[in-house]
Amino acid sequence: MATGWAGDGAVQEQIDATVKDGIARARSRLPSGPGLTHCEECEAVIPEARRKAIPGVRLCVACQQARDAEEAAFAGYNRRGSKDSQLR
Repeated sequence: MATGWAGDGAVQEQIDATVKDGIARARSRLPSGPGLTHCEECEAVIPEARRKAIPGVRLCVACQQARDAEEAAFAGYNRRGSKDSQLR
């Protein structure tokens, strides 16, 4: 049942678009190309098990954790906006 000007599937379409965007963003951050034996930021040795588990890896665990923490600081805002934020 549609309410206002929204189509019948508008909510589900928004959810699907948000999930699709999230998947595309995650895939774009995956390493690609040849992996490195030493971290490109700190020159620490990247263990062989990590290189096998993540093809194309370029960072050691410590540097990857630091980068993930930096990215998490910016992950809290909703680009599409929630219904509550539109009503304010």
